[in-house]
Amino acid sequence: MKRVYLHALGIINALGNNEGSIRAGLLNGSTAGMQSRDNLITGRKVCVGAVMSDLPELEPQWTQYASRNNRLLRAATLQIHNQIESALARYGATRIGIVLGTSTAGIAEGERGLAAYLRDGVFPEDFSYLQQEISSPSEYLRNALGVYGPAWTVSTACTSSAKAFSSARRLLNTGLCDAVIVGGVDSICRLTLNGFASLESLSRQICNPFSKNRDGINIGEGAAIFLMSREPGPVCLLGIGESSDAYHISGPDPEGCGAELAMRQALSNAGVKPEAVDYMNLHGTATIENDLMESHVVKRVLGPTVPCSSTKPLVGHMLGAAGATEIAFCWMLLTETAPMRLPPHIWDGEIDPELAQLNLYTYHSAQRACRIAVSNSFAFGGNNACIVLGHG
Repeated sequence: MKRVYLHALGIINALGNNEGSIRAGLLNGSTAGMQSRDNLITGRKVCVGAVMSDLPELEPQWTQYASRNNRLLRAATLQIHNQIESALARYGATRIGIVLGTSTAGIAEGERGLAAYLRDGVFPEDFSYLQQEISSPSEYLRNALGVYGPAWTVSTACTSSAKAFSSARRLLNTGLCDAVIVGGVDSICRLTLNGFASLESLSRQICNPFSKNRDGINIGEGAAIFLMSREPGPVCLLGIGESSDAYHISGPDPEGCGAELAMRQALSNAGVKPEAVDYMNLHGTATIENDLMESHVVKRVLGPTVPCSSTKPLVGHMLGAAGATEIAFCWMLLTETAPMRLPPHIWDGEIDPELAQLNLYTYHSAQRACRIAVSNSFAFGGNNACIVLGHG
């Protein structure tokens, strides 16, 4: 495998609407973007990682794709517009690809459209089925940017945008593309929230990963978009591991066999020894089964001393955008040159004796340089992905 590099980052989530504000919130462990809402699930409040800033409208010629999901995508993409334009000028439109991950697309618009149809007998004039197709983000971005290389959307639940990086790397390594716009986007919708509520997996408070008191996830929204190429850049995608254990439709394999396989593959693919890892971004959903499984897998693969944290109490579980967002968090750490804080693990400190004890990074932990970072993403159906990032 040839090395590929992540050059420019556009990002928006509950921590902020640009890299600078999100970097500051990440390192300070800010939970200010986590909001209690009572209008998403009938009869109960729910805590979500909501984007509060105004979002750009889509261009007039692409209103058939108009959705909150694609507005989040556009907000992130505009941040790296100049770098994308430079890549278009250098490589040409047919040599640039797009691979995005999502799980919701425009489901929220579909919910409103169906409600109007049931009430009025017709769909609203501004509703288009294109809004909620899984292909919508990549189709919209392809049209809006004038990019004519391969373009598609990955939808594998919570690993969607992590697996998008694997697809993007293959496009570069096979020579089909010279650059790829890669990342993920997801937006809050009632369908997803009610689905997780039916599984009794939602927490009413800010989630509490790896605590004995953990009681479920918070849903979040946002987008993270990179420009990836073979040209040397600030951060190298060193390794990728993927597996699918298919243990259960929604629960992880309690032994974590598939998760462990993905982690070991990623380290092997990267040529990185476990003791070289400086930071581990945990999937850390704060559900009973995930945290139990992941704690033991991480300890078996990396040992008990590598600094770890889950960043989901800061932005929520962003589902199809989670992988790309947490890769972006690792990218931020790797673009710092001086010893620094890592993202603190936000929890109540109550240890669960059934979990393998990890080195959960806190405000009081020592500062350290980050040269190698690992990010886990696990999904329904036993779908697992692990990404290793470092300096080229």
